[in-house]
Amino acid sequence: MSFALDIQKFAKKAGDNADKVVRKVVLDIGRSLVEKTPVGNPDLWQNPDNKPEGYVGGHARANWSHSIGALVNQEFDVVDATGNASIDRIVGSVPVKAAGKVHYIQNSLPYMQALEDGHSTQAPAGMVAITQTEFQDYIQKALGELK
Repeated sequence: MSFALDIQKFAKKAGDNADKVVRKVVLDIGRSLVEKTPVGNPDLWQNPDNKPEGYVGGHARANWSHSIGALVNQEFDVVDATGNASIDRIVGSVPVKAAGKVHYIQNSLPYMQALEDGHSTQAPAGMVAITQTEFQDYIQKALGELK
């Protein structure tokens, strides 16, 4: 089945609830990416003694953001080991009228590609690749919640 047919099938099933479904899917994807992002743990490093003075993990997790219509290249100078601040930022940026827009969830840190490529033992299969395989599940879950 083609992507266009999948979209038509989704639109027909979502009907008047398209905004709710799209918003839920975007939020679930954002949460998935944040929660799958490893938090730096020097004990797991090849050379834990190379830990910078005052190092606290969570910078990668803190840098997920959402935008509409275009990628926004920005870095947040914070750490967020729990991911709660990043998730709150994403929740606050996804509008109630979410359908019909192009949504981006991104992380602009220069080392994110290395993390995605398995640089961390905490996320050897990445975050985006796994979330991408779960995409259809997020749609089905959102549609199921409409019943």
